Amino acid sequence: MMNNSRPTKQAYYLELASIVLKRGTCLRRNYGAIIVRDDQIISTGYTGSSRGEINCCDVGYCPREEANIPSGERYELCKSVHAEMNAIIHAGRERCKGATIYVVGRDMKTGEILSTPPCSLCQRAIVNAGIELIVTYSEEELCQRMSMYRE
Repeated sequence: MMNNSRPTKQAYYLELASIVLKRGTCLRRNYGAIIVRDDQIISTGYTGSSRGEINCCDVGYCPREEANIPSGERYELCKSVHAEMNAIIHAGRERCKGATIYVVGRDMKTGEILSTPPCSLCQRAIVNAGIELIVTYSEEELCQRMSMYRE
């Protein structure tokens, strides 16, 4: 007998990424990322300040929010390292080659799950790491797939 409550692998990895994002420290948007190769999790990452730096959630404000900077602009003022970059840093390029990255974001004010693809900085890091596919939530269906691999 088939168990219909068992999630697909994509749903499973996206759910794990949504748990990882709960460790995020950003006051605007938090993301969780899971890198999977050969059906094995090789790395996770979440949005947070560089090691040893104070997190925005600990000081209670975001410098970009205070300056009314729109999302996607003036990243140099942001204290956070993005989830995708943290996952790649922890895994290393050799382990990322041919992998899939699952990314889930949440707007911290509304609680809404975000269906946007990774930012352009993270997309470049994903390509350079050799990750072949990005999977995120989509408004139309459970996930959207984005091929990233380039020779």
